Amino acid sequence: MSAARPHGLKLATDDPRPAPNVPRAVPGDTFARNPGMPLDLDLVLSVRVNRSAVERRAATIPTRRTVKKQWQAAWLLRAITLIDLTTLSGDDTPGNVRRLCAKAMRPLRDELERQLGAEKLGVTCGAACVYHALVPTAVEALAGSGIPVAAVSTGFPAGLSPLPTRIAEVRESVAAGAREIDIVITRGHVLTGAWDALYDEVRTFRDACGDAHMKAILGTGDLATLTNVGRASMVAMMAGADFIKTSTGKEGVNATLPISLVMVRMIREYFEQTGHPVGYKPAGGIRSAKNALEYLYLMKEELGERWMRPDLFRFGASGLLTDIERQLDHFANGRYAAAYRQPMV
Repeated sequence: MSAARPHGLKLATDDPRPAPNVPRAVPGDTFARNPGMPLDLDLVLSVRVNRSAVERRAATIPTRRTVKKQWQAAWLLRAITLIDLTTLSGDDTPGNVRRLCAKAMRPLRDELERQLGAEKLGVTCGAACVYHALVPTAVEALAGSGIPVAAVSTGFPAGLSPLPTRIAEVRESVAAGAREIDIVITRGHVLTGAWDALYDEVRTFRDACGDAHMKAILGTGDLATLTNVGRASMVAMMAGADFIKTSTGKEGVNATLPISLVMVRMIREYFEQTGHPVGYKPAGGIRSAKNALEYLYLMKEELGERWMRPDLFRFGASGLLTDIERQLDHFANGRYAAAYRQPMV
């Protein structure tokens, strides 16, 4: 495939193109997985990002669109279904993971569900995300719920373990029942422009995932420039990533709206080039309902409503659900409940 825009992708100003012409979502609709494509270095190297223009555009996202009252409550219920409820702490135990999974299955108190009239909606989180070693515990706890287990693999968070070790970890997570694998790329490949090595690495992980969907964590806070973020996003998608994800949550800078704008524009570009939709997962530092709504505005404006469904969008978060519950409680009762009434686990 040759580069369609050899002069560089237009991220310098507001992109006048509409969101991709994706069919409207209907119950049960699905897309085929992204199969990837051969590495096209012309297309990768054509990516150029103007940081000032991206930051100006990102600054408008919270102000151009707002939702209030019952519409905000509906958007927040949607946001719950998009959360990969996550525990990635050094003191994780099987007990913590079981409680996390119970929360993923029943994210709202029964009383609050009744007050919102949401009892029949079957609201659950999008996935439970845990360390590789705790995948069997999570799989057992979620059995029969339909909620997938996502495992962070490949030497999370640094991704610097020997390659055979990382590949084995992916295969073991899949064998243990993980249906989604969050892999970590080698950031050094991006920083040195070793795009062939990055492509081969991600392709190898994709092959090891088999039928499990793969989210490629780029570690965007470590990539130095937005141009690197854009190029790494494109290479990961060419290598077959089902999702591209910002961060491990352990970097100094994690998900931000400017970084997200670049990544979703790359998703748009890849979709227009290949016809294959790729999902997006911002992760790290998303803790408030207000911030979650800003990311939903971004997806609505840049990619359209179809990218606001769990198969194409997830939040990687641990504390976000608590604030969404508090906002929904305020909508239902006119006051904020104490934090202990929305325990995470």
